[in-house]
Amino acid sequence: GITQVKVRSVLTCATSTGVCATCYGRSMATGKLVDIGEAVGIVAAQSIGEPGTQLTMRTFHQGGVGEDITGGLPRVQELFEARVPRGKAPIADVTGRVRLEDGERFYKITIVPDDGGEEVVYDKISKRQRLRVFKHEDGSERVLSDGDHVEVGQQLMEGSADPHAVLRVQGPREVQIHLVREVQEVYRAQGVSIHDKHIEVIVRQMLRRVTIIDSGSTEFLPGSLIDRAEFEAENRRVVAEGGEPAAGRPVLMGITKASLATDSWLSAASFQETTRVLTDAAINCRSDKLNGLKENVIIGKLIPAGTGINRYRNIAVQPTEEARAAAYTIPSYEDQYYSPDFGAATGAAVPLDD
Repeated sequence: GITQVKVRSVLTCATSTGVCATCYGRSMATGKLVDIGEAVGIVAAQSIGEPGTQLTMRTFHQGGVGEDITGGLPRVQELFEARVPRGKAPIADVTGRVRLEDGERFYKITIVPDDGGEEVVYDKISKRQRLRVFKHEDGSERVLSDGDHVEVGQQLMEGSADPHAVLRVQGPREVQIHLVREVQEVYRAQGVSIHDKHIEVIVRQMLRRVTIIDSGSTEFLPGSLIDRAEFEAENRRVVAEGGEPAAGRPVLMGITKASLATDSWLSAASFQETTRVLTDAAINCRSDKLNGLKENVIIGKLIPAGTGINRYRNIAVQPTEEARAAAYTIPSYEDQYYSPDFGAATGAAVPLDD
């Protein structure tokens, strides 16, 4: 039978700016394929923000201080700002066997990797945090104990995993899925239903940046933050010329930081830290390509959405070959084609001289 189905997603879309209609899929408003030029970012923000008013504003705690579980709006904020969660739970860096040492006040967990690599030690884990309950190889559900086998990325304690740790251990795809799942959990707990794609649009923007580790044959500086599309395009160009591609590490940024790190200084200045953004843009002699909505609103131009998108504004009608050929066969006045009468109801045409 069928074991796998390939599905397109906003998270995996390879478009350099925005997302393509095929990856976004159906418009939630019309039920048809989304129109080109639809402002899906605004739709996503409103779809998440509006039900957010129904979420509880208070932070509720379950259990001890060591395993504070933040819920409601503060939890959504924590996820979208990519903060280290309260009651952070360690995750397994490798696949292997657990060696659990139960001290007086702390646990010490050591993972012995299956591949015979270096042991990973998690020291001084507070006993206020409970050990994670999970499914074992025999199918039973019980608390993590000595000698258990864990997979890479598996949570070892109760609480919330740090998204930065998920990115480091499992990579960008897993952290995207983790963030979407965690945000959905908060909304579902309040009985609110949001389509995954709205959260995916936001999460996609949180992973737009890459930190350069090795510049290879490119002109990127090690340690600089580069847009992923620019990074990939430059690497393709360098490889085509027979050079060495740059090596980079994906960076997870909170939505506030991601908004300020945008290529458009007009957009960043309208958001926060206006003086700093404008000063920085002036010192670095930056230009703005006016690709987004905000920067066009600021300068009073038509926004590049809906019918304002270039695809619709720069339409030129090209006649077909048949139309071109027919243009020379249209009858003219000289052919006596037009009669002086305009039908039975009118008299003969009167020459203007009379």
